[in-house]
Amino acid sequence: MLSTYRRIFDAPGSLAFSAAGFVSRMPLSMTGIGVVTMLSTLRGDYGLAGAVSATLALSAAALGPQVSRHVDRYGQARVILPATGIAVAAMGVLLLCARFDAPAWTLFAAAVPAGCMPSMGSLVRARWALIYRGSPSLHTAYAFESVVDEIVFIIGPILSVGLCTAVFPEAGPLAAILLLLTGVLLFAAQRGTEPPLHPVSLERSGSALRTPGLWVLVLTFVGVGTIFGSVDVVTVAFADHLHHKALSSVVLSVYALGSCVAGVVFGALKLHGPLSRRFLLGILTMAVSMLPLLFVKNLVALAAALFVAGLSISPTMVTTMGLVERIVPASKLTEGMTWTTTGLAVGVALGSSAAGWVVDGAGAAAGYWVTVAAGCFAAATAFLGSRRLRSAPEQQERAHVDDDQRQHQPG
Repeated sequence: MLSTYRRIFDAPGSLAFSAAGFVSRMPLSMTGIGVVTMLSTLRGDYGLAGAVSATLALSAAALGPQVSRHVDRYGQARVILPATGIAVAAMGVLLLCARFDAPAWTLFAAAVPAGCMPSMGSLVRARWALIYRGSPSLHTAYAFESVVDEIVFIIGPILSVGLCTAVFPEAGPLAAILLLLTGVLLFAAQRGTEPPLHPVSLERSGSALRTPGLWVLVLTFVGVGTIFGSVDVVTVAFADHLHHKALSSVVLSVYALGSCVAGVVFGALKLHGPLSRRFLLGILTMAVSMLPLLFVKNLVALAAALFVAGLSISPTMVTTMGLVERIVPASKLTEGMTWTTTGLAVGVALGSSAAGWVVDGAGAAAGYWVTVAAGCFAAATAFLGSRRLRSAPEQQERAHVDDDQRQHQPG
């Protein structure tokens, strides 16, 4: 199994850009929870802290695809450096406003441009697609990056909260800023593996979201994100109800661990059959795996249920990115991948809010009904859109050929 993963790094420069991508993705799991911890500590207001964090998440969801669209058109390094500069400067202003007790509106004003940070996971996967397009190794590379995502979400929140509570309140978000800046600078320096530009195709057509089938993935991922957002909030509330709130991070790490284990195994498999069928099976499995959460009575049972539920996450994510690579023209690949993560981010915001309302009104355990409902929505969307996904690869294979032919035409 290890040799399968080792072989993907035989490509020159692959280890360097993947490692830089890991560093630059750490803020993805550190920023939101760091902002909540910082503001709740400095101002004692969880409502304000959650609202600012949600503003940051929604801003990233809105701005991320636009940044990625410019990446496809003008190149990774040329776009991510100024975008990161804007995000870092805005986060710096946010930290200063929090430290010096500026009016609440200044926190929201700073959070909006802070969402300009590039979708580094999409950029990393675009480089893997350039190296291994059409090869089984691309499946392994995507699986590896999915495992990296889970490691980020295991380490990041613990690191961010720990810094905020043990050092000073702004330490978690500050560390996230420094990691983002360092990772992006290292990533941008790897010019030899940067995907080529596709200016002809981009002038000829609009957003990647118009690609047949992509909206099915994005809408399904809104449901998947709602699962993630609700699980986070309800698990913390459930642990608090049992007077073990400090153990909630451990339980959530078990959830990520299940996904990590499944991703390692899934990436080493040699799979056959259409990606669309694999995607539908993954979403249905994810939805069904949420049902046991309605019946847990203690943290041990909850951890076991979440570990099992986590087993479907990485395989589904890997398959989704494989589908995006198949159905979206190469000239819009980064944008297409970012739209799926945008759907995920919107879902996380919705899930967190809905679960909070249910927990406040009906108790901690009732919050998992939001998780189950989100799973049903994701499964229904994937099922109803499965025909579109089955036909999309053939349509886009012709689009890839057309793009290549147009780019090689004289004059």
